[in-house]
Amino acid sequence: MKLLGALERPYYALVRPPVDALIRSGVRPNTITTIGTGFVLVSALAYGLGHVRIGGALLLISGIADTLDGQVARGGAMVTKFGAFYDSTLDRVGDGATFIGIAVFLLTAPDVAWRLPAVILCMIAILASLLVSYARARAEGLGFDCKVGIAQRAERILGLGLVSLACGAMARAQVLEAAVALLAIASIITVVQRFVYVYRVAAASEPGRGAPAEVRALDPLSKGR
Repeated sequence: MKLLGALERPYYALVRPPVDALIRSGVRPNTITTIGTGFVLVSALAYGLGHVRIGGALLLISGIADTLDGQVARGGAMVTKFGAFYDSTLDRVGDGATFIGIAVFLLTAPDVAWRLPAVILCMIAILASLLVSYARARAEGLGFDCKVGIAQRAERILGLGLVSLACGAMARAQVLEAAVALLAIASIITVVQRFVYVYRVAAASEPGRGAPAEVRALDPLSKGR
């Protein structure tokens, strides 16, 4: 279950007019992807320079662009294999750049609480966010639809962007550090959820096999079924 699952339908209804306008204007999805990546890279630079609120605002804008490119591609019948590859690859660039920018800020700012642990958390968040995406991509390469998990890219962008925009570097950056910690933990949980899900589905797809009871017990999707 995604944390923002209930908000998806109203959000996509809200962005439908600009999506239609982009399609009519002939804007290519890859162009939107490139612009969105530009925003996230500038956001990372702003974080690194200590402009946390500006970094958060730019991160949220990049998140909007990240949803528009897919909508334009599907709505305008412009879906291509290279486009999917391009979008996915640049998303990973954005994930890494964001946490690197925050880590640079935490290393260089004059008054930061828990400096070293927070930087280590940024490293963990980078690794966990990349594993979330890799787990899905690898599962889909094996023929399994793996979109499960409590924290996907949208949750990471919205959570970090809103906290940064609202709080900046207040309280010696402890609010920002807490947001990074929560996102790192949520990403790790998502990796585990996807691991368990793929294990269960893969085992069930092989004749004469089923997922062990201990794996089923760990799988939140198996409850209530």
